[in-house]
Amino acid sequence: MISTHQNSTNPKKAALDTTDPLTNTTAPGAGADRPGWAPLVSARGVSKTYRSGDLVVSALRGVDLDINSGEFVVIMGPSGNGKSTLLNCLSGLDTIDAGEVVIDGRSIHELPDRMRTAHRAARMGFVFQSFNLIPVLSAEENVELPLLAAGTKPAAARKAASRMLGRVGLAERGRHRPAELSGGEQQRVAVARALVTEPAVVWADEPTGNLDSATAAAVLELFGEANAAGQTMVVVTHDPTIGQRAHRLVEVRDGLIKNGSVAS
Repeated sequence: MISTHQNSTNPKKAALDTTDPLTNTTAPGAGADRPGWAPLVSARGVSKTYRSGDLVVSALRGVDLDINSGEFVVIMGPSGNGKSTLLNCLSGLDTIDAGEVVIDGRSIHELPDRMRTAHRAARMGFVFQSFNLIPVLSAEENVELPLLAAGTKPAAARKAASRMLGRVGLAERGRHRPAELSGGEQQRVAVARALVTEPAVVWADEPTGNLDSATAAAVLELFGEANAAGQTMVVVTHDPTIGQRAHRLVEVRDGLIKNGSVAS
């Protein structure tokens, strides 16, 4: 069973908020009035093309999108229409061919690699569709990684990782490597890794795709708690139950945003 008890202690959060030169905004709580929300992420004219031999695929075609601090945004649409590409380009994981993405007031794709990596470590968490766990590390060590990258001392990182694994129902599996875990357990490790630093924004690509319905519901409770604490959530999914939790649904079709409605 996943615990949804909110833990407000983050060994690195206070230091990041006051000393990291890349951190220059404070996300308002999710209870703030929507008209007062300020964009955390702003994309203008974002285009991305993939080429393989003579084949050219326009994955994104001049996308404009704002994501506000403290917002829960769900990106939906048919497979192969650009949802995951949009997530990767907005977060700076993937390059863009045209346009601009501004996060925390900085044009993310114009930053040198070192600064872009530092910004991700300080401000972002990721849940990947393919887990992206390091196979030679235990579950606990995988969850520790973003904390260590952000400068947390090893002992504090280990304690925080163990606590977060307990919250996703894996307290007894921390010393197991990914190959010794089921697909659902690996996905929960990935969720724990994304949330452990209490990042400003969490990017999640099909975070419940490998989970049974009860575990998926518990993971969504964790996401809801993180959002209620002021964290921005951007989730790519086919799951309509996640869409029901969103402040806003963004529909992507043929590399374009067709709808960005406020969720009911």
